[in-house]
Amino acid sequence: MRSLLLLTVMILSLNGCAFNSIFINYPSQIAPVKAQLNSPTPQNAAKLVEEKIDGADGLLYAQEAGRSAQIAGNFDTSKSYYQQAISAYRAFDDKAKISLSDAGATASSLFVNDNVIPYRGPGYERIMLHQYQALNYLFAGDPQGALVEVRRSNELQSQEQARYQRSNKSVQAMANGTIDAEIDKLSKAAGTTTSSFLNAYSYYTTGMLHEILGEPNDAFIDYRKAAQITPNNPYLQKDLVRLAKQLAMPQYDEFKRRWGDAVLPNKGDGQVIIMLERGFVPEKQSFTVPFTIKGNWQTASLATYYPNRQPVKQGQVQGLGTVLKTAPIANIDALAITALKEELPAALVRQAARIYAKSEMAQSVESETKKRNNDIDYASIAMQIFNVVSEQADRRSWLTLPEQAQIARSYVKPGSYSLMLDNNPADPIEVKSGRTTLVWVIDTGNYTRFYSIII
Repeated sequence: MRSLLLLTVMILSLNGCAFNSIFINYPSQIAPVKAQLNSPTPQNAAKLVEEKIDGADGLLYAQEAGRSAQIAGNFDTSKSYYQQAISAYRAFDDKAKISLSDAGATASSLFVNDNVIPYRGPGYERIMLHQYQALNYLFAGDPQGALVEVRRSNELQSQEQARYQRSNKSVQAMANGTIDAEIDKLSKAAGTTTSSFLNAYSYYTTGMLHEILGEPNDAFIDYRKAAQITPNNPYLQKDLVRLAKQLAMPQYDEFKRRWGDAVLPNKGDGQVIIMLERGFVPEKQSFTVPFTIKGNWQTASLATYYPNRQPVKQGQVQGLGTVLKTAPIANIDALAITALKEELPAALVRQAARIYAKSEMAQSVESETKKRNNDIDYASIAMQIFNVVSEQADRRSWLTLPEQAQIARSYVKPGSYSLMLDNNPADPIEVKSGRTTLVWVIDTGNYTRFYSIII
């Protein structure tokens, strides 16, 4: 009876936690939001998650709402949602010790699953959050505010890496062939991406802003960092050659030999920069390992990604006098896959503790049933059913992020231009002498949206 009471209290304690994610996987919850974003009325998407921002997973829902509003072109609304997510991250940072609510959630996760733990996104999500907030400032006409955000994004790349290394020092390696196989599979799926904390898209955005705001030395540093992560992007290569020549840097001769001479604007030219985002990041899946402990069946569920990555279509932009082909700057899907690979060892440690705790509870229920000389062990059966039903992998992640980001850059004469991406037309853009026209293109699959600003 005592164990049944414990089980009942533990279930009731879930009230106020991320209850939906505990028993209903997160991707299925966010599917209507993605469907709305891939429809003629994307402005309705943010409303689908707005009411959930005050819950335990509020940080995640604020990110989803901010991105949804951003895709719809509601930059001021997006800024407000993103600020809520930024504040939630700061709250995590500022906690000197675990609060009672967090302690309860962590304890409950030992008996239920990781979805009970309040969501704190992986490092790459926090980095993307500040980058996207910077774009909100930029399209609201505040380039200096945008620069503050992208600088924060760049700082976080090193800080999140250090935090990850500190938190994983205490995680001991556990021999498990299934987990090792999953890590190998994820490594192959991530390709050349070796760290989830290094994002060339973020560095490129920072460099672009530095250059536009008249800070070429800082721009060169950020372009160089981006090129170290994505070395084969031809536009990054051209940027480095051009700035090295303009700044009379010693690297100029080497860059010129590797990538050709600098391409400089003609007198009176303006420039067009294309930032193209395609698709959505993949959803986490789960894999389950059944086994027994002391005669009781247990199941272990952990998150994974299926190795079904397909090449992302290269963008072809028409309307600038020639076909401008975009080139990948960052595979966001690979960052997500790598982040999960980095998290798996710690997740396995929590899983081992959870399995042991569930086993102890099952043994306690069985022992009490025997003391009462019951022929049918209803409590033990109920406990095993609860263990199976509650063992859900943590599949939460920021699912409205793009799958891949691509860039392109070209100098053109001043004037009005009608762009078209893959037969999708945009409203005419303006190019002014000595100015930059930034065109942000978001392709969600069925719909392509264009946003432009002269900086």
